[in-house]
Amino acid sequence: MKRILTGIFILLAVSTISHAQIDTLKQQEQTPPAIEKWSLQKCIDYALANNLTVQRTAYDVESSEVDLRQARFSRLPSVNGNASYGYSWGRGLDPVSNSFVSQEIKSSNLSANASLPLFNGFRIHNSIRQNQQFTAAMEQDLAKAKNDLILNVASLFINVVFNKELVENAKYQLASSQQQLDRTRRQVAAGALPKSEELNLDAQAAGNEVTLVQQENALALSILQLKQALQIPASQGIDVEIPDLNPEDLVVDQTRDEIYDIARQTMPEIKSAEFRIQSSYYAIKASRGNLYPRLSLVAGLNTNYSSAQERQFFQDGSYSFSQNPIAYLNGDLNSPVYTLNPNGTYRDSYKFNDQIKDNIYRTLGVQLIIPIFNNFSARATMQRTVIQSEQAKIDARLTAQTLRQNVETAYNDAVAASKTYNSSLRQVNAREEAFRMMEQRYGAGSANSFEFQVSQNDLFRAKTDLTRAKYDFIFKKKVLDFYQGKPLEY
Repeated sequence: MKRILTGIFILLAVSTISHAQIDTLKQQEQTPPAIEKWSLQKCIDYALANNLTVQRTAYDVESSEVDLRQARFSRLPSVNGNASYGYSWGRGLDPVSNSFVSQEIKSSNLSANASLPLFNGFRIHNSIRQNQQFTAAMEQDLAKAKNDLILNVASLFINVVFNKELVENAKYQLASSQQQLDRTRRQVAAGALPKSEELNLDAQAAGNEVTLVQQENALALSILQLKQALQIPASQGIDVEIPDLNPEDLVVDQTRDEIYDIARQTMPEIKSAEFRIQSSYYAIKASRGNLYPRLSLVAGLNTNYSSAQERQFFQDGSYSFSQNPIAYLNGDLNSPVYTLNPNGTYRDSYKFNDQIKDNIYRTLGVQLIIPIFNNFSARATMQRTVIQSEQAKIDARLTAQTLRQNVETAYNDAVAASKTYNSSLRQVNAREEAFRMMEQRYGAGSANSFEFQVSQNDLFRAKTDLTRAKYDFIFKKKVLDFYQGKPLEY
């Protein structure tokens, strides 16, 4: 009996532990993963590392660096090699002896040539300077692409923070109206207030619930837009850290002209335009070099092989006369003249390696090319570079003009946002005091629900306007700081 009771106790204990473990696992599966909070700096760093536009601009910089290296390598000699192998039959020309033979011939030719530019009208030197300036311009374009991305991410980030505060304001308004509704219901139940008061507040609470839903939808949309800018999937849960912002610490203490002067020295688009002007200047000088003579040092090395030359005659030291006379002395038929030929044998001993080594010949010289007439292509190229240089100057002026307009607009927006924020702050203070007095009057029964709703709605609109004005002013002031080369931090 004791054994049976002990076994039952053990089974119950094991069953209890197993159920507890299963319940724990179920709770872990049902618990959603924690949403990571992202700071503005983390959003910017992630966007800079993953944005496709920035990556493409970075590859443009690498491409310009390749062009620069190629321009520098143009100062080095060019060396080329050539190898050929052929097979011919019938009556043809022996490529080695240049004599006609009627046999099958296998031939090969090996050659190498080199050329070193000595003078080409400084075209290479100016091309290097041109590519240096263009590469510097591309680097500034990359910096501008990063700046544009940073401003966009900061704007979307601050929009999320703005909507989060609007959600909190909507929750506060709903809680306040719900609290008044509960109090009114108790008073209606006690017969102190008519039923219409409860219905009015119930409608007000329902309207506040709708406002809260709308603000939550706006928050979700702003978070989605931030995710899209960061190029992360919409299913990934993120939240933003609300920075400690104090608009009272932000003061516009510089004139628009002072800010523009600083922006001209710091903004990458201005530097890029200036580098492009310098690049076009050297492009003109490089194209002008095509009108001057070009002097080069040239060298060559060549050798060949022919199977027709493999067969060689080896003399054994004796001689023999030809069988037939080749002439007669003084026309006397009794005085024939014969050819004395050396005796020996033919052997195929003059192979490929021997011919390649023996047939080597070298060349070294100076080449001068004088452009006389080339269908005006060189002058047309130079004229196009002159036009491009003038266009680069106009582009620089347009860039400076656009920057001035942006700075002036940002300055006016910041000043207007500062005034709007101060006005909204005074309005909220007045609305809060008015709503506090309205709550006292409504609690004492000297005000009806309609007056209470009007006061509450006025306070909510004032807080909403203040939140919008606060973040609008903060962002506009940060944009002015950004034009002055200051980091975009919150």
